[in-house]
Amino acid sequence: MRKDKILVIGANGQIGIVLTKVLREIYGIDNVLATDIRTAETLNEPFEILDILDGEGLSKIVKKHNITQIYHLAAILSANGEKNPRRTWDINMNGLFNVLEVAKEHSLDKVFFPSSIAVFGINTPKEKTPQFPFLDPATIYGMSKASGENWCQYYFNKYKLDVRSIRYPGVISYQSMPGGGTTDYAVDIFHKAVQGMDFDCFLSENTRLPMIYMPDSIRATLELMEAPREKIKVRSSYNLAAMTFSPAEIAKAIQQHFPDFKINYNPDFRQAIAASWPASIDDSEARNDWNWKEEYDIHQMTKDMILQLSKKYNLVS
Repeated sequence: MRKDKILVIGANGQIGIVLTKVLREIYGIDNVLATDIRTAETLNEPFEILDILDGEGLSKIVKKHNITQIYHLAAILSANGEKNPRRTWDINMNGLFNVLEVAKEHSLDKVFFPSSIAVFGINTPKEKTPQFPFLDPATIYGMSKASGENWCQYYFNKYKLDVRSIRYPGVISYQSMPGGGTTDYAVDIFHKAVQGMDFDCFLSENTRLPMIYMPDSIRATLELMEAPREKIKVRSSYNLAAMTFSPAEIAKAIQQHFPDFKINYNPDFRQAIAASWPASIDDSEARNDWNWKEEYDIHQMTKDMILQLSKKYNLVS
C-alpha cells in the first residue's frame, strides 16, 4: 500500500463515490478520508462531515489526518447552478480558494481540481476544440471552472503547488443518480430504458456532446495524478476526450438491446447550455504528456450500463 494520505472532498458525488473506492483499493482504506457536507450510505469509514466553505475546518482535518493529497470534487453543477448563481459561485470558487490556501499552508504534495467542458462557450470551435481556445463560458458553473483553472495555474506558478486538472466531458455512470448536470440526460436515459419506460429528453435529438464512461474518467484522473511532475505541462486544465454522441445516437445504441425503447424530445433551458459547448474535443496534449487513451466507446459503454443497471434493479440474477 502507498504511504500517501488522501482527502476526498465531495465524496458523495457522482465521481467522488467511485473515486473514493478506487483510491482505497490503491492506498488502503485507512489512508483515504472521505468528506462531504452530509453522510451517505454508500461510503464507509473513515468519513468526516466537511463544509468546503469552512476553511478552518478543512485545515484542522488536513492536520489531524496528516493529509498529503487532496481531490477536490465539491461543486454545484451546470443546470442546478443556474438556479442560484451567487450560491454556485460562492461554493465553487471560495471552496477552491480554501483548498488551495490549505494545501499551500500545509505544503501538500498534490491537489486535484476537476474542470469541465463548461468552460467553453459560443466562440469556441465546436469541433476538435483545442487545448488553449478563448474561454467564454455561458453558465455560472463554467465561469467558476474557467476562473478555477486560472487560480490553479497561478498557485503552481507563484507557490509551486502541484495542482493538476482535467476538463471532464459528460461523465456517465451507473453508481449514482443524475446530479444536476446538462449531460446527465445520458445517465437518466439508461435508467428509464432498463425499467421499460419511455424517456423525455431535455435536449434536441441532434445535440452532440463529448462524453466519457466512468471507468475511463477514473483511470484518467489517476493516470494524471500519478504522472511524474515534469510530464505535466498544462497547469490550467487538460482537455479530455473519449466519445461524442447525440441523444438520437445513444437512443439508437440502446434500441439494439431494447427494440421497443422510445425517446421523446422536449428541449428546455438546458438546450441553450448544451448549444454553447463543443461537439468534440482535441485532447492531444493529454495523450502526448501522460499517455491518455480511452477504453470505452458508445457501444461498449451501453452494454455495460445496461448490464449493471439491470443488476441494480434486480432484473437479472
